[in-house]
Amino acid sequence: MRKLIVPAFVTLDGVIQSPGSPDEDTGDGFTHGGWFWPYADEATDAMEALFQQPFELMLGRRTYDGFASFWPEVAADSPLHTTADLFNAATKHVATHRPDVLPWDHSQALGPDIIAAVRALKQSDGPPLLTQGSSELVQQLLAGDLVDELILIVVPILLGTGKRLFDDRARPTAFRPVSSTTSSKGNVVIHYVREGEVAVASTAT
Repeated sequence: MRKLIVPAFVTLDGVIQSPGSPDEDTGDGFTHGGWFWPYADEATDAMEALFQQPFELMLGRRTYDGFASFWPEVAADSPLHTTADLFNAATKHVATHRPDVLPWDHSQALGPDIIAAVRALKQSDGPPLLTQGSSELVQQLLAGDLVDELILIVVPILLGTGKRLFDDRARPTAFRPVSSTTSSKGNVVIHYVREGEVAVASTAT
């Protein structure tokens, strides 16, 4: 059984929309795109480490389209070419209503029942499944109790608006932190693994 890992750049108020550039995702009038880069530092090593081992990508349609128009065009002399080569070669599993239009090499649609498809993938042989962006898909995966690990780079800002990592569909789930570090610019990198059901108790009397 392989793991499904959600790595994410996230603000203090849970926003994950458009960390990389102003035009990455302007949905719902979002105007704060590119919020991560003023805080970029060694915290990104946690993300890069994920791609040093075999992996497959799991993407929502908006993220897929953005990646498909960007990564195949990265020049060989670009500082991003190593990541581009890895992403271009990886299998991409895509949540989409347009399964006939997947132009990026090694792409395949998850099908109409996303939860069932992901469950089947997790039961199959293969490397870990990594999401990137894809807030709507991630929320569905959390609601379906399919996420095994969270790797969060928490950036010390509040945005007030934007698509969130968690919404009210998330199933109550306990996660255990296995590592936590603070970077030079104040980002907190936390690695969580799923531990089980949420425990509850009353106050001592």
